[in-house]
Amino acid sequence: MSGSVLSEAAQTVSTSPVLASRRLVVKIGSALLVDDETGKLHQSWLDALCDDIAAAHARGQEVLIVTSGAIAIGRGPLGMVGRKLRLEEKQAAAATGQMRLTQAYQNSLDRHGLTVAQVLITLDDTENRRRYLNARNTLDTLLRLRAVPVINENDSVATAEIRFGDNDRLAARVAQMISADTLVLLSDIDGLYTADPRVKPDAQLVPEVREVTPEIEAMAGVSSTGYGSGGMTTKIMAAKICMGAGCTMAIAPGKPRHPLQVLIDGGRCTWFSPGAEPRAARKRWIAGSVQTLGMLVVDDGAVTALRAGKSLLPAGIIDVSGAFERGDAVDVCTRDGRRIAKGLSAYATQDVRAIMGHKSEKIEEILGYRGRAEAIHRDDLVVGV
Repeated sequence: MSGSVLSEAAQTVSTSPVLASRRLVVKIGSALLVDDETGKLHQSWLDALCDDIAAAHARGQEVLIVTSGAIAIGRGPLGMVGRKLRLEEKQAAAATGQMRLTQAYQNSLDRHGLTVAQVLITLDDTENRRRYLNARNTLDTLLRLRAVPVINENDSVATAEIRFGDNDRLAARVAQMISADTLVLLSDIDGLYTADPRVKPDAQLVPEVREVTPEIEAMAGVSSTGYGSGGMTTKIMAAKICMGAGCTMAIAPGKPRHPLQVLIDGGRCTWFSPGAEPRAARKRWIAGSVQTLGMLVVDDGAVTALRAGKSLLPAGIIDVSGAFERGDAVDVCTRDGRRIAKGLSAYATQDVRAIMGHKSEKIEEILGYRGRAEAIHRDDLVVGV
C-alpha cells in the first residue's frame, strides 16, 4: 500500500481533531440508539453521549447531531416491532418516532441546560441551491444562538432515503454545507479494515487515510460501477464528500459509553484526513469551480475593506450587471473594470440593485424583509483571483 495514501500506525493523529474542531458533526446510527427487538431507547448510552456533547459545548465548540432512529422508535407505539415493514409502514413509523426521538435528545441535553432544535432534511435539500442556502442559514443561526441542531432525514416523505438508509452521506453533506471541521460517524465497527474482518480474521485496521483511492474503495467493497448501499460503502462515499470539502472524518466505534471521549483519548478508529481546512477548501472551490453570472462594481472604500479581509456591504456597491440569484457567483470589480474578487452573492440581481449604496440597516425597509447585512460575506469571498 502506498505511503502517500495510508499512514503507519505510529503516525496516527496525535492531537484529536475532535478537540481541535470549531464545528463538529456527530452521526449516530439507529442500532446504537434503539434495541432492535424491543424498540426501546438505549437511554443510558444516549445520556453518556450527550454528556460528551455538553463537554464539547462547554469548550466553546459548535456541535450538530445527525441521527437515525425515528423508524426504529416509532415501530413500538404502532405495534410493528419484530417484523419487516412495507415502505408506507416505514413512513408511518418515522412520523410517529421523530417526535419521540427529538424529545429524547432534548430530555438528555436538558440536564446540561442545552436547547435542541429539530431539523428535517433530505439529500435533495443539500443539492438544490435555494434549499441548500436556506438550510445552511438556518443551521448557522441555530449554532450562533448556541442551540444543538438534531438533524434527521425527512423519512415520512423522502422515500429514496428510506430505501438506502444513507444517513452517512447525509451527515457528510451537512458537514460540507456548514463548513464543519470534523465529522464523526459512530458505528458498530471501529474503522476501516484492509479486508472484511468477519471474513478474514487477519485483516488490519487502517488508522489514517489521506486519499480515497480505488485501493481504499476495494477495502470497503465498493463495486466498480460505483453503486452500493449500507455498511462501509456509504462511509467511504461520505469520506470522499468530507475530504473534498476540507473536513476531517472518523469512522469510530459507538458502542462504548462516552464514545467521543474515547475518541479524544486515542481510541481505535480510522481518520480520513483532507489536504485543506474547510474554509480554504470552500474558497478554492469558489475561486476555481464556480461560473460567475454577474458583476458588482464597488467604490474605493469597499476595495480597501475587501483587501483587509472584510465582507462586502451594500453601501460600497455602485453598479450591478448580469442576471443572478441568491447564492450565485459574481465578480467584484473596481470603477475602472479590474476584477479584485469573486464571491457568492447573498441577494439576487434586482435586490442588489435596490439596496446598493445604502447602509445595511436600510435593507429591511427597502426590500420588505430582513436579509443578511452583507452583500457578500467574507466566508463566501475570494480576494485577488
